[in-house]
Amino acid sequence: MPKTQVCVLLLSLFVLAGFDSTCGQAQVTSVQNLTQPPPIRREFRGVWVASVQNIDWPSQPGLSTQEQKDELLGILDRAVALRLNAVILQVRPAADALYASPYEPWSEYLTGQMGRAPNPWYDPLEFAVTEAHKRGLELHAWFNPYRARHPSGRSRPSANHISVTHPELVKRYGSMLWMDPGEPAVREHTIRVVLDVVQRYDIDGVHIDDYFYPYKEKDRRGRTIEFPDATSWRKYVRSGGRLSRDDWRRANVDSLIHQVYVGIKAAKPWVKFGISPFGVWRPGFPPETSGNAFDSFAELYGDSRKWVLNGWGDYFTPQLYWPIDRPELSFPVLLKWWVEQNAKGRHIWPGNYLDKVNGTPTGWPAQELLDQIAATRAQPGATGNVFFSMRSFMFARESLPEKLVAGPYASRTLVPASTWLDSVPPLSPIVRAGRDTTTGASTISLQPQGSEPVWLWLVRTRIGADWTTEVFPGLQRFLMIPRNANGAMADELAVSAVDRNGNESAAVLLGLQSPP
Repeated sequence: MPKTQVCVLLLSLFVLAGFDSTCGQAQVTSVQNLTQPPPIRREFRGVWVASVQNIDWPSQPGLSTQEQKDELLGILDRAVALRLNAVILQVRPAADALYASPYEPWSEYLTGQMGRAPNPWYDPLEFAVTEAHKRGLELHAWFNPYRARHPSGRSRPSANHISVTHPELVKRYGSMLWMDPGEPAVREHTIRVVLDVVQRYDIDGVHIDDYFYPYKEKDRRGRTIEFPDATSWRKYVRSGGRLSRDDWRRANVDSLIHQVYVGIKAAKPWVKFGISPFGVWRPGFPPETSGNAFDSFAELYGDSRKWVLNGWGDYFTPQLYWPIDRPELSFPVLLKWWVEQNAKGRHIWPGNYLDKVNGTPTGWPAQELLDQIAATRAQPGATGNVFFSMRSFMFARESLPEKLVAGPYASRTLVPASTWLDSVPPLSPIVRAGRDTTTGASTISLQPQGSEPVWLWLVRTRIGADWTTEVFPGLQRFLMIPRNANGAMADELAVSAVDRNGNESAAVLLGLQSPP
């Protein structure tokens, strides 16, 4: 390790001065000469990584273990380069698993054959969590709660797939197989699957998308196919149930959402639960919404407004997949409506249709996404965005990645704190700082205080009047901040610890002086 000179360390209660025998005694800068850094922007910057149909990862079924790992590392590295802070990875596309599950078979989107494990063996979710955390990224596990078979599936169901072990719980619906939400055993199975992942993996969030009851399919004559839940409906009626069939369906989904949320909080309170419902709750809500808009309340039987009002999640990501200038389905108009429903003060992080930036005549220009980020920032109560999907970032269409990092994502940021889960900030770290005598880089040695692990280190650097922000994984204990592009060395550092709920400690201010 290069020799360093420790120049100064100022804490709120005491000063630690370091020495280096080749450089002499450290100089101590008075507290009055240090400046407080500006507050950091809090913003969720997430991206969906879809496995169904091999949309994002893996790029095709049957890749070797090393190829799968390399692709996933490329995705995580790209997320860091774009200054994102969260990846939402689909781990259960169709009652299968992209991880070692005791309840469901290996996904064919991973190995090409349902039930076939990776060879050489590895656990993709464990790998994803470990590598994401090494990079300071949150990793959210994304589950489809009811789909049992997607039309893109090609292999035969394995012996432990629910369509084989419990065919009475699975219905054929058009080109898909769907678990019947009206069967209590289906709800229990899905909750068991989700909580198994929460308990065994160090994930940062659980995510459920908009597929509750399926989107309506039509037969060859164009007639809408009714979802075949007559058996479970009759059971409900015979048991004394008094709800209408539509209300009963919504109650089935409500039950799943609420029980998943309660189960997660009982197991690991810091794990966030997020839902990404269809972007319109009902036509006419808000009033500007066209009466011809898709009615997710009546069609998917998802009362997403109720979930927001009741706080049955830690974040809500309505899929606002329309441009700003579409009057009847305008991105900022819909976003404002969702924020107004947020009685419990949860996170509202709208979903953005990144795939529409595709270079086609009907696609969007990159500026539309940049404007949607600006519209989100302009809406009080909305604190981030989630992009569908990662492949468009990998393809770099319309130079959007470059425009992001040169514009709204020029600086790194922290995920907003979930203060209803925990609002107590961690203790400030013990920090020793110095200067690398060879390169002039600032060096930082970190020691956490207290028993709570540090999730991230927030390091802000001042050169002259300008502050820059970097975020590092909490596992790191030694950091090096290089000179800036002009060769200037840091004048001052501010270092703070961040916990899993996003709470930030008081900053430790460090004034750095070059040795005489």
